[in-house]
Amino acid sequence: MIIDLAKMEEPSRQFDSTVGADELELEDPNFRLVGDVRVVGEVRKGSAQIDVIGSITGSAEIDCSRCLEPIARDLTVEFAASYVAPENFAKDKEREVSADDLDVDVLDGDRIDVKQLIREQIVLNFPEQVFCQPDCKGLCPKCGTNRNLIDCNCDLDETDPRWAALKKLI
Repeated sequence: MIIDLAKMEEPSRQFDSTVGADELELEDPNFRLVGDVRVVGEVRKGSAQIDVIGSITGSAEIDCSRCLEPIARDLTVEFAASYVAPENFAKDKEREVSADDLDVDVLDGDRIDVKQLIREQIVLNFPEQVFCQPDCKGLCPKCGTNRNLIDCNCDLDETDPRWAALKKLI
């Protein structure tokens, strides 16, 4: 979905769109969208800035950070993004970036690609670590078994031979 700002006659416009998961082309193997993603929002056109606010909803599947089991999650992302023309963007490369500057993007032309905005907001709100349960035991470093399902009884107390000489000092 493309929002053409040149054709906007009113200062604001509502939008409601559904985008297929395959259209977003998310490249993270540990995060998969399940089904379509819905985005609802509003574009507000100001004199020097375009603001886009809204929410993204859908379903996702995320791999546990410890045991790699898939976890079903509801995806809900509230966002507020701003766009400015290149001539209105700060030209001073030496100035400190504030938190407000992170939500401002340079507008290239008179169009906003909503799919790009959705992709960006999902990636920015993607959690760094997700666990299937708070006490997830993860995978055995020796045999690779999911220790939540099977106790593999591997001996994990083996000392790396490169550190064996240091163990004698104790």
